[in-house]
Amino acid sequence: MSKFTGNNNRMRNAWFLKAQLSYENDPLLQSAISSASLRFQETHKRGNSSSLLSKPLFMDPYAGCFVPPHTRMDLENPLKHYCIATKFIDDKLLRTVNHMDGLKQVVILSDGMDTRPYRLNWPSSTIMFDISPDRVFQNAAEKLQGVGAKVPRNCLYLHIPLECTDIQQTLRMKGFNGTRPSIWAFQGLPVMTLARFEEILSTVSGMAMKGCIFLGELPAWLAETEFGSKSSTKEWMNNLFMSNGFKVDMVSYNDVAKSLGKVVKSGEHENILFVSEQLQLSDDQMETRRKEMQKVEDDGDEEDNAKKIRKPKPWKHSEPVTRTQLMQMRDEFWDTAPHYGGRKGIYRLIVS
Repeated sequence: MSKFTGNNNRMRNAWFLKAQLSYENDPLLQSAISSASLRFQETHKRGNSSSLLSKPLFMDPYAGCFVPPHTRMDLENPLKHYCIATKFIDDKLLRTVNHMDGLKQVVILSDGMDTRPYRLNWPSSTIMFDISPDRVFQNAAEKLQGVGAKVPRNCLYLHIPLECTDIQQTLRMKGFNGTRPSIWAFQGLPVMTLARFEEILSTVSGMAMKGCIFLGELPAWLAETEFGSKSSTKEWMNNLFMSNGFKVDMVSYNDVAKSLGKVVKSGEHENILFVSEQLQLSDDQMETRRKEMQKVEDDGDEEDNAKKIRKPKPWKHSEPVTRTQLMQMRDEFWDTAPHYGGRKGIYRLIVS
């Protein structure tokens, strides 16, 4: 079973600064604000209403509460890959949860300022788990509360700090069920090393049931090969994900943009857009199956034991006999016992 455990505390402490950071020099906070600024600018695009190129890809009415008042609006900027990925992930999340029956589980691995729980039209009975840096999330939660942001009715939104010692256990304690369908989205979560992402991937693999989707954006520098070689990167992605039970596909930003009637900014992009499917059973599914098999074995043992100690049917002669005749027949049986088996002493002990 894979977990985020306390074994890597020293490394985690290096990733998350322990000193008190100000608003201006906190790298995780500033990175989240930068992404929120891109969503804010995309939301406020203006232009010819008849042109798809000028229409915003999505609406994020809450991104503005994260953006400093003096932020320069550059609405003429080419479409960013981040916005293409955001739209792609939004659509995939909603399509998937709308095909789930009963409880719908969504896990978002984010930078702490993800507004999807508030801005998307989630169906009833959706429970959303946000895994992100706690200090960024708390900062964002305060601002969202200030502007009156609320999740849709009959939905639930829960936060799991990235810094907690056991992500799997915390998810389960908050209600995540590894025997129920779920979808996992990765966008913005700070990942400092390939080993850290492999740990995250292993955790998703242990918790997501067979057939679940894991999608999002990976930092391209995680690849151990040169990103300019698409075939090499694809092979690296396949090996990385398949080793954790996932079948993965790389998604072209250009293809997504074209499908939306958009033109994406040319040049190299910093991330890899991907969609993967879980091919193996989750830890909870494996445990459920183990218990079912154990129950079958236990029931079989009980049945065998019942057969062994079952009381025999009373013996009846085919014709009525007197007691004297019965005793004579018993003596004859013991006289011939050496040929057929049976011990007279044991018999007397039983009937005594």
